Amino acid sequence: MKISLLSGRSHPALAEAVGARLGIEPAECLLETFPDDELYFRSIDPLLGHDVFLIQPTSPPAAQHLLELLLMADGCRRAGASRITAVVPYFGYARQDRRTDAGQAVGARLVADLISTRCDRLITLDLHNPAIEGFFSIPVEHRSAEGLLAESLKALLSADHVLVAPDLGAVKRVQRIADRLHAPVAYVHKERFSGDEVRVRHISGQVRNRIPILIDDMISTGGTVLSALEALRTQGCRIPAKVVAVHALLVEEAASKLADPSIDEVIVTNSIRRPAKTPLSFRSVDIGGLLAQAIRDVHTGV
Repeated sequence: MKISLLSGRSHPALAEAVGARLGIEPAECLLETFPDDELYFRSIDPLLGHDVFLIQPTSPPAAQHLLELLLMADGCRRAGASRITAVVPYFGYARQDRRTDAGQAVGARLVADLISTRCDRLITLDLHNPAIEGFFSIPVEHRSAEGLLAESLKALLSADHVLVAPDLGAVKRVQRIADRLHAPVAYVHKERFSGDEVRVRHISGQVRNRIPILIDDMISTGGTVLSALEALRTQGCRIPAKVVAVHALLVEEAASKLADPSIDEVIVTNSIRRPAKTPLSFRSVDIGGLLAQAIRDVHTGV
């Protein structure tokens, strides 16, 4: 079965990087937005009998990129593809994984159901909550960039550094990376009041006179990072710090907020396309090889 790679408009550069690792060019297709905002997809290269992989992070605007993915999957199926795998490095709606109020939609489950109606398999990266894998009725290949991030930190790490989980949701991730690097850890206990208002309650671990490296799965508005940094400063941490994340959403004014003297570097993967112009100093960790290997494994049945 021949393999074909297609890219939506969410992150074409990532599709090119993955294709280069696989030694194939992304197949040609047409994606347009009509004047009434309807989306249109048509595959151009023949796909009859092919094993198709659709690369499309559902990053902001999440609804548009999700619908593009579904249209692509439907079009490829109608073009005769034998199997369709959605490659969604960043899975949008992942933070809507449970109800906290009566009548609230569980967005992560709904999106999982939608993808499962048109795709045969999913490849994703560092889900916000690993339990989301159970929402899908199709097989999920859940990979992690933790090893790549740990490798990127290895040359920077000194005895003065401490790896910090900026909230309790990041504790297991930070501990796994710390185990790889044999580094000390600390945990920030926070309370969230709104999408961008966060208050720190206390910090566990030895942080005084240490240089913090904050690690999380994503940077959204930047509120969690900044509140954690302020709390660490009051506890005697040495600034500036480094911030590490798998997914750099950087919504609203996050990039401007994080372009702060208290942060000397932001290390993130290229799971999401970033703006061409940003005041932040980035170090990018390439996940092209990681996704290419996942695609090879799925294609060969490993």
